[in-house]
Amino acid sequence: MPQSPISDQVIAAYRSANYRVESSGKPFVLRIDRYSEPLSRLFASSGHQCAAFVTAFNPWGEPQGSDANLAASACLLDRLRQVPGGEDRVIAGMGCDPRGIWTEEKSFLVLGLELDASKMLGREFDQNAVVWAGTDAIPRLILLR
Repeated sequence: MPQSPISDQVIAAYRSANYRVESSGKPFVLRIDRYSEPLSRLFASSGHQCAAFVTAFNPWGEPQGSDANLAASACLLDRLRQVPGGEDRVIAGMGCDPRGIWTEEKSFLVLGLELDASKMLGREFDQNAVVWAGTDAIPRLILLR
């Protein structure tokens, strides 16, 4: 599929989304450009200093059927398990539109995934963007095209 610019409407939807992390402690929500105390605590307890929130749902922002999205998500999870320490670094999550316009997207928080690796992973699964946070525990929207 050609890589056209991402519309302002889609970028706004990404920015307003709730990125829910199903942490084994207490689940929490990441918001773009807002400090996350739970993420900071997770970094401290895990020894990691960064994380990416990624999905394989709806490549290029084009809605797919449930079967296609679930199959893509299973491939992403298999790929994440190949990362050294993958099982211990991957936490299930869900991208949620608070307005309910976009359907929820099964996602994963990957601890210790550096920015460049996060971008490569997002591009590998034909995503418009990934969410990435560094030591400041502030999730940032990283556009990939």
